[in-house]
Amino acid sequence: MSAGITAINEKVKQESVFIKDLTNTIGDTIIGQKYLIERLLVGILANGHILLEGVPGLAKTLSVNVLAKAIDTKFQRIQFTPDLLPADLLGTLVYNPKDGKFTTKKGPIFSNIILADEINRAPAKVQSALLEAMQERQVTIGSETFKLDSPFMVMATQNPIEQEGTYPLPEAQVDRFMLKVKVTYPTQAEELQIMRSMAQTDKKIDIKPVVHPDAILRARAIVDQIYVDEKIEKYVIDLVFATRNPQDYHLESLKDMIQYGVSPRASIYLITAAKAYAFIQGRGYVTPQDIKSIGMDVLRHRVIVSYEAEAQGKTSEDIIKIIFDEIEVP
Repeated sequence: MSAGITAINEKVKQESVFIKDLTNTIGDTIIGQKYLIERLLVGILANGHILLEGVPGLAKTLSVNVLAKAIDTKFQRIQFTPDLLPADLLGTLVYNPKDGKFTTKKGPIFSNIILADEINRAPAKVQSALLEAMQERQVTIGSETFKLDSPFMVMATQNPIEQEGTYPLPEAQVDRFMLKVKVTYPTQAEELQIMRSMAQTDKKIDIKPVVHPDAILRARAIVDQIYVDEKIEKYVIDLVFATRNPQDYHLESLKDMIQYGVSPRASIYLITAAKAYAFIQGRGYVTPQDIKSIGMDVLRHRVIVSYEAEAQGKTSEDIIKIIFDEIEVP
């Protein structure tokens, strides 16, 4: 290991100490769901947005709330409904008849961590209102543009079961989510623990901050410095291009199953998320296993399957798994 990698490795070990405290604090309230908690930390460290998908009652909303309290940031929960308007999210101009001027009333988007609860309940015009905030970290109201505070992160939830009264997310918006995390049921032992802990008529959840937002911003600067070998970069490029031109990688069986491959955001997010994942593990360098561990969450919502794949019951996850199995690991 070269002197440069050794130095960043030591720096990561020193700066990532708070990860254990943060994980334990969240874990004290959110029983089980280690995978979800880890992905939330990846998102906040990699400055990326997260789409959480799971049936009701799996602590998606509670997890985001606990994370915001644990890092002492401003938190806003926005319930997306069919009658929600863009102004309800971003803010609007209010006319004052006394002086004949308009003043800006900022909406709930002006916070650090935004929970867009059941995001697919709102129509496309409201979902699209998030695009500028998610990509440019700014909001335009009338003729004025306002920068959003840092850290800024959108965590959206959606229910995969009940589709009546929902609106599919625009592809442009789905692509702006760094990760799409599927939240699963707890184990029997975890559910027993949840039942014993939460089955109270007046359960109060008191979370004390363990990390200041400045520590998150400092950690992001370290994440940017984490070493990625050229072979790892080539591995990521091969994975991405295999979704676009599978025949070039001897994956002819996938040629008719993929309608659209992933965008360049996929390669950017794969590397960035892998760096954040390595930071959580206390390492100053990215391994192929980091790419594999985080890869499904980065790619599953970006591969658009064809009608042929749907007819065969194949999902984007099935296709991505084949790609990961077949592409040579450095």
